[in-house]
Amino acid sequence: MLHNTVIPKLLSLFVLFFIAGALQAEDEPLMPNEAFKFSAKMIDANTARVEWNVVKKYYLYRDKISFSSGTPGIDIGTVSLPKGKLKHGIRPDGSEGEVETFIGKLTINVPLRRTNPNLKEFTLIAKSQGCAEIGICYPPHKQQATLKLPAAGNNKTSAVKQINTLSNLLGVSNNQDILTADEAFQVNVTAEDGNTIVARWVIAPKHYMYRDKINVKLKDVSGVRLADVVIPAGEEKHDEVFKKTMQVFHDHAEARIKLARSKTEPMDIALELTWQGCAEEVGICYPPVKKQLTVSLPAGGSAAPAAASGESTFSMERFNRILDQGNLLLVMLATMAAGIILAFTACMYPMIPILSSIIVGQGEKATAAKGLGLSLIYVGSMAVTFGVIGAIMAGVSGGVGLQAYFQSPWMLIPFAVLFIALSMAMFGFYNIQIPAFIQSRLTTISNQQQGGNLAGVAIMGILSALIIGPCGGPILIAALSYAASSGNVFNGFVALFSLGMGMGLPLLVVGAGGSKLLPRAGDWMNIVKATAGVILLAVAIVILERMPNIFPPALTMLLWAALIIVSGITMGALEPLTIESTGMKKFWKGIGFTLLIYGTIVMLGGLTGGKYVTDPLHGSSLTSGKISTAVASTAGGGNHTADLGFKRIKSVADLDRELKAAKQQGKLVMLDFYADWCLYCKEYESYVFPKADVQQRLKKMVLLQADVTAQDADDKALMQRTSVILPPAILFIDTNGAEQKQFRIVGSMKAEQFVRHVDKVLAK
Repeated sequence: MLHNTVIPKLLSLFVLFFIAGALQAEDEPLMPNEAFKFSAKMIDANTARVEWNVVKKYYLYRDKISFSSGTPGIDIGTVSLPKGKLKHGIRPDGSEGEVETFIGKLTINVPLRRTNPNLKEFTLIAKSQGCAEIGICYPPHKQQATLKLPAAGNNKTSAVKQINTLSNLLGVSNNQDILTADEAFQVNVTAEDGNTIVARWVIAPKHYMYRDKINVKLKDVSGVRLADVVIPAGEEKHDEVFKKTMQVFHDHAEARIKLARSKTEPMDIALELTWQGCAEEVGICYPPVKKQLTVSLPAGGSAAPAAASGESTFSMERFNRILDQGNLLLVMLATMAAGIILAFTACMYPMIPILSSIIVGQGEKATAAKGLGLSLIYVGSMAVTFGVIGAIMAGVSGGVGLQAYFQSPWMLIPFAVLFIALSMAMFGFYNIQIPAFIQSRLTTISNQQQGGNLAGVAIMGILSALIIGPCGGPILIAALSYAASSGNVFNGFVALFSLGMGMGLPLLVVGAGGSKLLPRAGDWMNIVKATAGVILLAVAIVILERMPNIFPPALTMLLWAALIIVSGITMGALEPLTIESTGMKKFWKGIGFTLLIYGTIVMLGGLTGGKYVTDPLHGSSLTSGKISTAVASTAGGGNHTADLGFKRIKSVADLDRELKAAKQQGKLVMLDFYADWCLYCKEYESYVFPKADVQQRLKKMVLLQADVTAQDADDKALMQRTSVILPPAILFIDTNGAEQKQFRIVGSMKAEQFVRHVDKVLAK
């Protein structure tokens, strides 16, 4: 009986104790190394791959993971962590709430910076912190691994994979080892500040990435939009895949992504990056890679990056952003709108009387239709010329130095002579006509006209584009930069053609209404032609001013004085007035006498150190007692920048040397690109840099100036290195040697705007 009752009870107790023991064993927390199993390996010479296998019912905090090197000569680069999983749990501070965690398998690539290429191995230290779901959390925990380093420069992966599908697709032999796209182009993103994200690629040796295949999109996020993406210039390489010269990156690539935020609190955003590259060693190109990455933004400002041109009504920052996005339709609309803005600058004024005289020259044949037709030919030929320049920029070595070539004496002097010859024709000294044997060939397509024929109108449009082009300033430079960076001849042509058409639209209005608004041929037309002749002579002098090595400022000032004085005398400045003189004659005599006085001042200014017809006594010894050191120089611009604290550099090696020295001093650098033929550059040197409040701020920086007048190999290499198309361009470089591209200045800027701009740079 005892046997029948006790034994079953003992067995029941044994089972209960066994189950309780098992439950107790299951709740017993694991040691950190068991809960968070850690391993690491080198996947190439500059990247380690770390893996955690997190045991079930355990998790790691995302924001508690960090890496360091235990070996001098090896530094850890910027690590991009994948997005974690939100869960309700214990926060690191002990409170409960939503935390971002990793569970299961976690893989992270850790980029390395090797300052000692002779090291054979190094120690990687990983710091993390995690918890068990039973309600306990571990203290911060260090794990480490000693890894053998491949030879520096040999970035061959330690575990090269055979990719049969890609090999077959690309025609590569199956016995040829190649890297995967992820191994060949390792990307990570990090937030530099609340408004800037930097995407960096580590590129395996004997691989390269295409610059123009890098694309960035911001996934829909409330309160954040993409403001700008800045990608440095790459190396030029003739690519066998695209059968043309492309800009590519070896070893590493970088894209700086500027954001405009209306929300200032910290947030996570998702970026979609697209890129494409090739393997030189095996002769294949990878399909485009698209990857979505998440980055945590700290608190940031609500304003978009400042436009480089200061307080200009036309937003250069918005214009550049449209060009950077690369949508061809938007580029066409933006460049046409920018061209309309340029149409109302002084550069276009000479074209109005020229076109008007051509239309009036039709006499009785002048109709609205004929006037519009002539204007279309004039504007169309001008726009096509711009388009051809854009196509050349896109197809010839990124276009660096092309516009400077158009400002060389070999191009400028013939144009100056041509404009002088045209002005003499306007004054009636002779008539310019196409030879009879050519005119006879054109009779089937053109009616002869007093002001010339259709071919002559087209030639005037072409010449106008070449001469007024440099007046486009930052707008033209931005359009040329788009053409050069696109590498697409068609896109380059369309962008610059649209700019030219925008510049010519007001001329179409003049042409269409000219026959209705303007009087018929007669005395009025002679006045118009004489005015056009004066303007053409003024354009010729402006051209000569771009060559101070050949035509010193004193000479061009005397030419200006002669033009102004003769114009004043022609208008009756020295003719006596009588009782019978009409009010109009008195008015013209007053204007002429004013010009006579002003021309005399220009002459005196030119003889005593003045250099600017618009401000003839600036720098003159008549007003300063001596020639101002701010503007006194030799014909070629001299080295007067040394008086302002600038140091001249010539080559990329010079720049690297000075940046290294500035970095050791912990100072910002301002790099000014100058050329003798750059009128805006001289305005900076005469009206901006010498100002006391500007000098006060520039003393806080290392000041460098690159004189790219010659456009020789060193100049082009330096401009390509810094992605500068034309001067003036002013770059600001931080204490780490990286340009602050959001503060780059392109084109002119007043001293007051420049002071405010530099204050923003210094406050950064």
